[in-house]
Amino acid sequence: MARICRICGKGHSVGHNVSHANNKTKRVWRPNLQKVKARVEGQTRRILVCTDCIHSGRVEKVA
Repeated sequence: MARICRICGKGHSVGHNVSHANNKTKRVWRPNLQKVKARVEGQTRRILVCTDCIHSGRVEKVA
């Protein structure tokens, strides 16, 4: 399963760890994804959604 938000499409971003000596090594920033029961196209499904979408109300959560 891809670690991508089903609502906004947010995925991981890449960059560098930079040490005090300015050595650079690759690193990854991952989005804060949560499994949520939500209504998708009229059906209740468990989907991966980022917390930004949950807080902003873009997800219709189901109890």
